[in-house]
Amino acid sequence: MAGGISIHVYDVSRGVPAAGMRVELIGPDGAAVLDAPVGASGALDHPSVRGEGVTRTGTYEARFHVAAWYRAQGVPVSDPPFLDVVSYRFGLADLAQHYHLPMKTTPWGYSLFRGGA
Repeated sequence: MAGGISIHVYDVSRGVPAAGMRVELIGPDGAAVLDAPVGASGALDHPSVRGEGVTRTGTYEARFHVAAWYRAQGVPVSDPPFLDVVSYRFGLADLAQHYHLPMKTTPWGYSLFRGGA
């Protein structure tokens, strides 16, 4: 079984987990690995965390639906939004390793990186 990909999203503008934010993960072949909301803690609870669906090395893309989430939270977002869907392309070179993607976001900016898991 592959090492997996975990995702954690936190709204640093309000100091809360981004519970319910829609996240998509696209594999190197262009097929969807997941399309799911993050949980109450801001962490994505999906089999991909344990490596299911993560079967190829290559470039993956995570898509974070930032504007829709802020709108659903009642946070004012311009039209068009400054940030709408944030795409993050990253490479998996070793399927035995676990890749953790923490995202810190506001309606106006974000930080994404490979963290420890």
